[in-house]
Amino acid sequence: MRARELSLSQLSWSAHQLVMRFRFDELEFSTVYWYPDTDLLELEGRFGHDLVERLFVHVALFEINKIASLRPRTLSLGPYARHHSEALERLWSTIFHKVWAQWRYENDLPEEPPVRWIDTPRSPGGAPVRRDRQREELLMFCGGGKDSLVNMKLLEGAGIPFATLAYAASIYGQAAPQLALIDGLVARGAATRRHRQIILDDFFDAPVLELYGQELGVRTITAAETPSSIFAALPLMLAHGYGYAVLGHEASANQGNLIWAATGEDVNHQWGKSAEAEALLDDYVRAELVADIGLFSALMPIHDVVIFELLRRDEDSLFATHSCNVAKPWCRRCPKCAYVWLGYRAHLSREVVEAIFPEALLEVPDNYAFFHDMVGLGEHTPFECIGQIEESRIALALCGARGLLGPRGRELLGRLPAMDLDGVLAEFCKVDAASARLPSAYAPGILDQMHSASLSAQARIRGLLGS
Repeated sequence: MRARELSLSQLSWSAHQLVMRFRFDELEFSTVYWYPDTDLLELEGRFGHDLVERLFVHVALFEINKIASLRPRTLSLGPYARHHSEALERLWSTIFHKVWAQWRYENDLPEEPPVRWIDTPRSPGGAPVRRDRQREELLMFCGGGKDSLVNMKLLEGAGIPFATLAYAASIYGQAAPQLALIDGLVARGAATRRHRQIILDDFFDAPVLELYGQELGVRTITAAETPSSIFAALPLMLAHGYGYAVLGHEASANQGNLIWAATGEDVNHQWGKSAEAEALLDDYVRAELVADIGLFSALMPIHDVVIFELLRRDEDSLFATHSCNVAKPWCRRCPKCAYVWLGYRAHLSREVVEAIFPEALLEVPDNYAFFHDMVGLGEHTPFECIGQIEESRIALALCGARGLLGPRGRELLGRLPAMDLDGVLAEFCKVDAASARLPSAYAPGILDQMHSASLSAQARIRGLLGS
């Protein structure tokens, strides 16, 4: 019988490269991070070997959790067990349970036990360091999509200086095309500096499901991309002196895709982007690693309805966005492309959108199921980073009111129940500053722009859909 033991086997680093090696029983995997503009050895000289190794153990631990999709019984930090603390085990276990709810649902594993850590906590935790350099700019994570564009323009509008961090991952193809796409968007803004990371991963390309999936009882694998990216950015932030990472996660990340009847839990594809996850990670980083580095999402107070309104102010930059996780910039045959197309078509200028999407994605038979599920007619919304059911319904109704639907779109719109427009706008056009975590130094300039966009969105939508 397979032991199903997962462990971190080796960490090594040089000036610009971090190599992480993992074992699952007899299988070996590796993930490599490149930091082209950050000298990791210089960072080690400033803060010492122990701190830098501790940072890299965190990076590795949130990379190893993708391999935990193979249902390990145990987890070990191996030769790095001295960094095992109760706080770290608690954080990892919480994130694994929350993010992997979707994986458990997809693989029909409602009774799956938690992974058992076999190391005894040796580190007392705490004792975070502080930055030895202070940069004025914030570090804005830039994935290249609509949220990155709005985030960038909100910071500019508020007079907040920022640098950007773009990363290219091998699961999305070659690095150079990915970075070129992001560079095209960043060039439309006022970033003071552009940082990069390149991630090479051999797990997702391995035939693990084909060879071992039936034996292990799994059909899908997943990853905690947001927590991984935050810990991977810490060495860069500490090296250059950034005090805040600015994310582009909006309010819909707080709403799950379904309530799983077998367990009663909220299965949320976007939980890693939620306000709950953000607070958990921010508190942990400050308490355990670097006391004066934090993170927040500038978009957390608003939903996509307001984000699309903010996009209307920068339609000339829309061509530089991309969001597809299948084939960049757009495959036009996945739930993410379908959702973005629907939102763009509903809220933005027809000519601009048709230059990006030359076909009506709702009229493509292969896409119909995505739209059907997006508007709440399926068992659950697609497992993608998209808005809530009501936001898709508003978008579909706006397309109908603007005469932008074909036969399939009109049929789908006709199947929807009557909309409580007042209630929907009150919920999805609100600016919920109280539930977000915007630092007081930056909040006023950001929130003023959001309030203005909220009022504009409500007036425009009411004008099209009636009172």
